[in-house]
Amino acid sequence: MEKRKHILSMLLLVASCLFSANVFAEAVEIDGIYYNLVTKAKQAEVTYNPSKYSGTIRIPGTVTYNGVTYSVTSIEIGAFAGCRGLTSVSIPNSVISIGVAAFQGCSGLKKVVVPDIAAWCGIAFEDYESNPLYYAKHLYSDETTEITNLIIPNSVTSVGCRAFHGCSGLTSVTIGNSVTSIGYSAFDSCTGLTSVTIPNSVTSIGEYAFEDCSSLTSVTIGNSVTSIGSSAFERCYSLTSVSIGNSVTSIGWCAFQECSGLTSVTIPNSVTSIGYSAFERCYSLTSVSIGNSVTSIGYSAFRYCSGLTSITIPNSVTVIGAGAFYGCSDLTTVNIGNSVENIYSETFAYCSGLTSVNIGNGVKNIWDEAFANCAELSDVYCYAEKVPSTESDAFADSYTEYATLHVPTASVEQYKATAPWSNFGTIVATDGTIPEPPTPEKCATPTISYSKGELTFSCDTEGAEYVYEITDTDIKKGCAAKVSLTATYHISVYATKANYENSDTIQATLCWIEQQPQTEGITDEDAITEVQAVPVLIQTQGNTITVEGAEAGTEIILYGMNGVQLDSVIATTGVASLNASRLSGSVAIVKIGNKTVKVLVKQ
Repeated sequence: MEKRKHILSMLLLVASCLFSANVFAEAVEIDGIYYNLVTKAKQAEVTYNPSKYSGTIRIPGTVTYNGVTYSVTSIEIGAFAGCRGLTSVSIPNSVISIGVAAFQGCSGLKKVVVPDIAAWCGIAFEDYESNPLYYAKHLYSDETTEITNLIIPNSVTSVGCRAFHGCSGLTSVTIGNSVTSIGYSAFDSCTGLTSVTIPNSVTSIGEYAFEDCSSLTSVTIGNSVTSIGSSAFERCYSLTSVSIGNSVTSIGWCAFQECSGLTSVTIPNSVTSIGYSAFERCYSLTSVSIGNSVTSIGYSAFRYCSGLTSITIPNSVTVIGAGAFYGCSDLTTVNIGNSVENIYSETFAYCSGLTSVNIGNGVKNIWDEAFANCAELSDVYCYAEKVPSTESDAFADSYTEYATLHVPTASVEQYKATAPWSNFGTIVATDGTIPEPPTPEKCATPTISYSKGELTFSCDTEGAEYVYEITDTDIKKGCAAKVSLTATYHISVYATKANYENSDTIQATLCWIEQQPQTEGITDEDAITEVQAVPVLIQTQGNTITVEGAEAGTEIILYGMNGVQLDSVIATTGVASLNASRLSGSVAIVKIGNKTVKVLVKQ
């Protein structure tokens, strides 16, 4: 640390020598901020204030002096150094460089709004890389880690490695909608951070991104995230709620390890792999729903999740790692799907409350101590007709001599003759039918509503998530001199939930209908009257088309693509329904007043 301070001091001394050599003209003060002006380039650099900066500083993108406009492109070496009264700084996108120790010793700095800058000085970030927010906390120096509120604006595309590592006073983070990745240890050890919403623009959460955020209570992961990095939320002890987006395909090793307050997790159908120790030592976890696309569960994935009471391994799973459910002491029932071939060492060892196990017909090998020390085990159902190769201690200390083994009728004698299966007190035949997993309940078909610039999806299936697609007919490729903007959006959405069948897809069209121009109160003959446009939502489900938002008294007519009128109605309370049962084809034309809109009726 002392060496670093000495280097910074030397750099400041060199800088002062350079400025005394009249590299810039004398600094000028504009609206409380001092600048060095480069007249030829019309550029301005924020410089030191002899009276020290304090309070809130908003650096503008441009300044005007003596009739000349300058672009603010840089912050000088040590410009804000030692300004202990400085509490908030906003930096414009025009800034492309920030000098060494620019904010050294700003111990009162609580809020910084940072732009997307690709050329900030390396020492300001300590170990500079091209990422705009790489080691960003060092912008504030080692003495300034008590930022409480952070706004990452929409211009930023990525949050780099260790960007805000150790900012212990940080309680609130707003992540802009252009950020696509959150890097390694980006918010690691932000012990004051309480909640995080990761926007849909983000596609990846890096390793250790939120590790040791011990006050974090809830996390919402956007639907564009495809991977949750290893140890991303490890040791977030206060975390009770996690919403995993339905685009996530992998959950990294130790991703939620030791999140001891986490009570329930729904792993969506998009996930194919759960990394080793992903939920290890989540002691409060009582409910886990594993999606039907998961193929592998890593070793120790749910080790010591002592609150779990039952678990169903879906047929999609082919690999359960060793010790995956080791020490789940409250686990009473286990259902293992038919695709699992190996039950590895200690997978369910020390599940002291386990009473019933169903083993699918695909099992070929059961390894050492797979079900060891399951003292309450009373019933084991094994549907493999060929006796699995089984280690002699697979059921060690599980008192199988007092338990019942249920096997296919044709295989009873083979199991009776093969240790350690022969150690079961009772071996009986099943009815020969391997129970099929229950048909998953289907998610309720969602509905769509529009209000105040927002689309809202909802359905009667509690906890469902929504997969939607929106196409904008305004966005086209062409070469004409004029483009007609129709402001029409085509929407399709279905509901999904782990262990549920996806709902039917509902189609809708959102458009804007021009009403009569407003002329009341306008007296100036040259005034331009205001044309009001109201949003109209057209939904299709089955043979019914519903129109919401049209002005009362508006005639609404349904046509086929051949021009034949199929139905008509007068809007009364803002909602109207049209019968499309006579429609041939999948596209209809809805005429609302003078506006005609094509809508998709069938998939």
